Amino acid sequence: MSDQNYTPKSKLGKWFNDRLPLLTLRAHLTDYPTPKNLNYWWTFGAILTFFLIAQIITGIILAMHYIAHADLAFESVEHIMRNVNYGWLIRYFHANGSSMFFLAVYIHIFRSLYYGSHKSPREVIWVIGMIIYFLMMCTAFMGYVLPWGQMSFWAATVITNLFSAVPLVGESITNWLWGGFAVGSPTLTRFYSLHYLFPFLIFGLVILHIWALHIPGNNNPIGIDVKQPSKDTVPFHPYIVLKDLFALLVFLLLFAFFVFYSPNLLGHPDNYIEANPLVTPNHIVPEWYLLPFYAILRSIPNKLLGVIAMFASIFVLVILPWLDTSKVRSAIFRPLYKQFFWFLVADVIILGYMGAMPAEGIYLLVARVATGYYFVHFLIILPILGYKEKTLDIPLSITDPILENSTNQSLAKEQINKK
Repeated sequence: MSDQNYTPKSKLGKWFNDRLPLLTLRAHLTDYPTPKNLNYWWTFGAILTFFLIAQIITGIILAMHYIAHADLAFESVEHIMRNVNYGWLIRYFHANGSSMFFLAVYIHIFRSLYYGSHKSPREVIWVIGMIIYFLMMCTAFMGYVLPWGQMSFWAATVITNLFSAVPLVGESITNWLWGGFAVGSPTLTRFYSLHYLFPFLIFGLVILHIWALHIPGNNNPIGIDVKQPSKDTVPFHPYIVLKDLFALLVFLLLFAFFVFYSPNLLGHPDNYIEANPLVTPNHIVPEWYLLPFYAILRSIPNKLLGVIAMFASIFVLVILPWLDTSKVRSAIFRPLYKQFFWFLVADVIILGYMGAMPAEGIYLLVARVATGYYFVHFLIILPILGYKEKTLDIPLSITDPILENSTNQSLAKEQINKK
C-alpha cells in the first residue's frame, strides 16, 4: 500500500487528510517495504530513537529543578537526587541514558561502515547522520558541565580554552563562550540553554534522516539493491517492528543494570566534589564516549594543530562516502576491507583507552601511532582498496544468490528453499 492509494475511511479523517496529509504517513510506518534479510544490527535505529525521546523527556523534568548558577548548580543537583520524588531515578536515567545513546550510535556507525550503508545512493543519509553525531557530542559535553563538579568545571575550562588557539578570532570566541574572562555562571547559563535546545534540533534532523532513508530504502547485509520487491521485501509492520522491539528490550536490560546497580560506573568520582577553581584534579578526562577524540587532540604537541586534528577526525567521517571508492558495499564480499575494518575498530578502542590515560610516556606514543593510523585508514587505505581489492562475487538479488558456478544448481536451490 502506498501513500497515493491510501484513503481514510471516516469523514473526519478525509477532511483532515485533505488539508494536512499526515494520515497517509501510515504507509511509511506500517507498509513500508523493508529488505527481508535485515539482521539485528539494523535495530539500533529504533533503539536510538527511543533513547533520544527518553533523553528529551527526562531532560525537561530535570530542567524544572536545576539552577544554572555557579553558586547553586551543584546543590540543585543534590536537591534533585535527595528531595525530588524519584529524582535519583530521573537523573541516573538521563546520565546513563547518554552513555547508552552513544553506545548505540557507535554500533550504528560501525554497522554502516561494515555493510557499506554510507555508499551511493545513501550519501545524504550518512552526512545527516554525521551532523546528528556532531551535535550529540556538543550536547553531551555541555551536559557534562552542568553538574558543576570538579571534572565538569575543569573539562569546560580545558575544552573551551582550545578555541583560543584559533588565529585572530580565537580569544573572542573563548570569551563569548565563557561570558567573561573565565569559566563561571555566564558559561553555565550558556551551556544550559544550548544543552536544552540541541536535542530538539537533533530530533528534527532525525526526522530528516529517516525521511532521506525512505527515498532509496534500507541497505541490507549483502549490500545490493532490491530488484524483486515482491520476493525481497516484507512490510515494516509487524516483521521489523517486532524485531526492533525485541532488540530494544534486550538493550534496556543492559541499561537497567547501570541505572539500578551501578549508576556511577561510567562517570567520574571527582564530579561529586563541588567545582573549585583553585584545585585542579590530577587527571582531567571527558566522558568515555568522547575519549577517542580527546586522545587525538592530546597526541599533537601543537595546540592549534591538535584542535585541527580533532575536528578533522570528525570531518573525515562526513566525506567518507567519497573516500571509499569501492563499487561493492558490503564487507562480506570485500575480504581485505573486512580485515582493515577490524583494525579500525581496534584503533578506535585503543584511542579511547589512551584518552583516559595520562598524556605522557608510552601512552602518548601509542596515542600518536593510533591517531596516525586513524587518518591513514580513511585518507589512504580506503581509496586504494577501492581500486586494488579483488572482491568476491555478489548475489544477483536478496532472494536468489549466485548459483551459476555451482555444479549442482538444482540441489542448491532446493536447500535454499528449505531454509
